[in-house]
Amino acid sequence: MAYDNENIFAKILRGEISCDKVYENDHALAFKDINPQAPVHILVIPKGPYVSYADFGQQASDAELAGFMRAVGEVAKQLGVTERGSRILSNQGEDGHQEVPHFHVHLFGGKDLGRMIKPIDK
Repeated sequence: MAYDNENIFAKILRGEISCDKVYENDHALAFKDINPQAPVHILVIPKGPYVSYADFGQQASDAELAGFMRAVGEVAKQLGVTERGSRILSNQGEDGHQEVPHFHVHLFGGKDLGRMIKPIDK
């Protein structure tokens, strides 16, 4: 899938759409999700044009990879979800229900998040 420069995250990165920013470094931007699913629900996006985690992992520079992961950890620390726990989630593609074609991680915390998925019946 080719990167769409008109996706909402690209527009946020260009300053065309505002966001409730919580953190930024040279390689990532973190902001509050507009439809939170937990008391803490932050989106962390790389500043480069990557469609998915597979694309990001294959194409991003070492500095981008490190800067992005450091941003995720720093946001969790700043928002106080490292002690009790948190979850990160990235959806990819149609089966993964990816809604925005720009790689991003959801950071959830602030409550007991329960099981991630239900066990498969055997």
